[in-house]
Amino acid sequence: MDYKLINIGFGNVVLASRVISIVSSSSAPMKRLKEEAKKIGRLIDASQGRKTRTVIITDSGHVILSAVQAETITQRFTERSDKDSGK
Repeated sequence: MDYKLINIGFGNVVLASRVISIVSSSSAPMKRLKEEAKKIGRLIDASQGRKTRTVIITDSGHVILSAVQAETITQRFTERSDKDSGK
């Protein structure tokens, strides 16, 4: 099997095929989403104690917090896709 892992900062990686959304954490709905995920035990804090800048939502319902900018993580996904397609 060929798993594509994307670096989300500080040595943490996420399986690219499981990611549904990458969004900025600054909006009120994202703050509510973080609180709900924490209540039900589906919050993963990969920010290493730094300010959360990105919220990553997976197909399993997990919410992953990262200190890396959403644009940076999105670029890493795009670079990975370009390499895989041979561009």
